[in-house]
Amino acid sequence: MKVGILKEPAGETRVSLLPEHLATLQKWNLSVYVELGAGNLAFAKDEVYEQAGARVVDRNEVLREADVLLSIHQPPVADMATGKHTIWLGMYFPLWNPEAVAQWSSHTLSVFSLDLLPRTTRAQSMDVLSSQANIAGYKAVLLAANVYPRYFPMFMTAAGSIAPAKVLILGAGVAGLQAIATAKRLGAVVEVFDTRPAVKEEVMSLGAKFIEVEGAADASAAGGYAVEQSDAFKEKQRQRIAESVAKSDIIITTAQIPGKKAPLLITEPMINSMRNGSVIVDLAAATGGNTPFTRNNETVYASGVTIIGNSALSADMPGDASKLYGKNILNFLQLIVKPEGSLYLNFEDDLVKGTCMVHEGVVVHEKLKGQSQ
Repeated sequence: MKVGILKEPAGETRVSLLPEHLATLQKWNLSVYVELGAGNLAFAKDEVYEQAGARVVDRNEVLREADVLLSIHQPPVADMATGKHTIWLGMYFPLWNPEAVAQWSSHTLSVFSLDLLPRTTRAQSMDVLSSQANIAGYKAVLLAANVYPRYFPMFMTAAGSIAPAKVLILGAGVAGLQAIATAKRLGAVVEVFDTRPAVKEEVMSLGAKFIEVEGAADASAAGGYAVEQSDAFKEKQRQRIAESVAKSDIIITTAQIPGKKAPLLITEPMINSMRNGSVIVDLAAATGGNTPFTRNNETVYASGVTIIGNSALSADMPGDASKLYGKNILNFLQLIVKPEGSLYLNFEDDLVKGTCMVHEGVVVHEKLKGQSQ
């Protein structure tokens, strides 16, 4: 069986697999085809792939030859019509992009989108959302520190004392927890808000203060994601967040709800209450953002506050981001490839079933049925 690694579209620096990952595929008796220049932006040159045993060819040959195609982002529609039954594997976010479901299902393809992976203990080693969010949380704080016109840590000098920056992090998922750790290492005072009381202990173990709002809806059955809250809770939430926003210098927002627009957590009046020079980094920008001014892949200014919308910060560290993503891919491939190198789609496996959005041109994922109509 042949695995194809495609070059990502402009703006994406990562690649699905690095040369260091190919030895594992070869142990499974898999041949590897790599598109010319696929790993250049991740510092993986064509010759290194060749030295690792891959064939480096043009895109058309990869599409024509591969049985399993690896593409982080959804490819152009023309690439889907490869003329053979092919497995595609990547992060296609169909819950946010119903048009993609219709496009995939118009061909006799089987498509696995790893953002749909059930968030269970067994799935942790192939959880691409977590591996990439970890990097995003780290980079968000460094980006804020670079833009913020003051120090992060407290300084006591002969010329006077500098108070530490006050950082507010909205959402204590993987990105938020890494943001806490990074901000604390830089010397900031950190407060954290999350609708899930269960994360309080983790937040406090990292040295941050947890903002509690009573009456949150139970999120224990949501697979680690946030859930919709009642209007009464949202009002209490706004009031409590407003108090913290007014005294914050840096805000990192990460709140998203699968398949829905990101919740508006920071209102215009809240932003107006922040002092000039403050910075907001919105990691939920791709799904609308947590502020009314957020624009994905843009930096905007409102009332003296810099608002950076960026949901793809992991691409700013393509070397390590590709390394972690590639390891996730290998762990998932183990579920659908037999040791001798043949394909085995076991839909009795909850991870295989939960990740498959389309099988042989038919929409099979329960959450996606009807989206392609």
